[in-house]
Amino acid sequence: AGMTGSEEMKASGAKDTANECFEGFSRAMFKFNHALDGAIFEPVAKGYRSLPQGIRQGTSNVVSNLRSLLTFSNNVLQGDFRAAGNTAGRFVVNTTVGVLGVWDPASSLFGLEASGKEDFGQTLGHWGVGQGAYLVLPFIGPSTTRDAVGFVTDTLAFDPISYINNVRGRNQVRIMQFIDARTELLNASSIIDEASLDPYAFQRDAYLQYREAQVNDNTKNT
Repeated sequence: AGMTGSEEMKASGAKDTANECFEGFSRAMFKFNHALDGAIFEPVAKGYRSLPQGIRQGTSNVVSNLRSLLTFSNNVLQGDFRAAGNTAGRFVVNTTVGVLGVWDPASSLFGLEASGKEDFGQTLGHWGVGQGAYLVLPFIGPSTTRDAVGFVTDTLAFDPISYINNVRGRNQVRIMQFIDARTELLNASSIIDEASLDPYAFQRDAYLQYREAQVNDNTKNT
């Protein structure tokens, strides 16, 4: 007899597994997110991708530049002060010389290459907190109990977008951030739909392996 998703994960014994006590809820949320994405988010992302490359790149640069403040906070919390200095330097140069981050002179002129994005979920992993249970959140997508706590903490404490006082402006930045991220995932979403008999399990395993790799990289570099 075939094993369920949770049984397969327990049998693997790998570090990139997580408890699936929320499997019923997660599969329901996966279906909900998938339907919503197909109806709204994916068409919007495809429309956005049809815009000139220069506009899309400039928008992506602005979003990445603003988000780098979140990475900086977590660089510091992880004790990676070299990366924190690089992140801060990139933000200052790109915000000023790069006109709010539209361009990336920090890399092209000063040799300050972009490093990986950091968040509080990774920071918790760096501190030795396990992934916990896997779950799929409405709208947000794949996560774990550790990453869910990290997401809430980042949103309330570290994410600079949360400190924009103008509600309309804050929402516009969030939407721009989401569309940019969803556009980057267009190819990945087609692979999930076409390459797997169980897209939910495919997404779960890919997410857990990806997050484990991020945390391990942070640990090795400190």
